[in-house]
Amino acid sequence: MSGAVLCALADIDDPGGKGFVLADGRRIFVIRRGRGVWGYANACPHQGVPLDWRPDVFLSLDKSVIQCSTHGAQFRIEDGECLAGPCLGAALRPVPVALADGMVVAS
Repeated sequence: MSGAVLCALADIDDPGGKGFVLADGRRIFVIRRGRGVWGYANACPHQGVPLDWRPDVFLSLDKSVIQCSTHGAQFRIEDGECLAGPCLGAALRPVPVALADGMVVAS
């Protein structure tokens, strides 16, 4: 796969997340669960604010969903769909990411 290498898979907690700024200035984050990785724009669909509570903290306390730091909206990890909160029915904007030789790569 061609694309920008973001980090090694081992650099992201399992489960956990990590934020990045791409060369074009887009702010994104990657969520890891096992060997699965999902990428999203770091902007809540409710008001466009960043989702992380602190740097690289994107998940709820029980690490079961992505949670917005501003209004507590919750999103399914696998597809970014809003499950609860002010943006119910909306979804996070996906960013294509994949694993290549143990590295997380963005297209």
